[in-house]
Amino acid sequence: MDISIQHSFLPQTDPEASLAFYRDVLGFEVLNDVGYGDMRWITVAPEGGQAGPSIVLAPPAADPGITDDEKRVIAEMMAKGTYATIVLRTDDLDATFERIQATGAEVVQEPIDQPYGVRDCAFRDPAGNHVRINQAS
Repeated sequence: MDISIQHSFLPQTDPEASLAFYRDVLGFEVLNDVGYGDMRWITVAPEGGQAGPSIVLAPPAADPGITDDEKRVIAEMMAKGTYATIVLRTDDLDATFERIQATGAEVVQEPIDQPYGVRDCAFRDPAGNHVRINQAS
């Protein structure tokens, strides 16, 4: 079976702030930027990511089937940083951490060697998503 990851979706509540974080802070390139009414979907990927997996920064409650109660729960979870997570990888975790921290991004965890064998750090993006970065091994 030949299956690969095409897109992963992360919610965003402020397209410009999310774009600035993923493009300007993380250095991702914008592959697509689509608006519909007051909603906006922005597809980003690491440089050269045209053929690889990408992230779609999407309005969190764009699905017409989501109830008002579900929208409220999603908004509460996003505010706490418990709604969505993405794990990225870098060759030099300490340098990456320093560069991202210098932009004023919200630090969740400084670089640490985890007991399960991974060295990683974590930030929150402007929507509250948990962004973990692992040291490539």
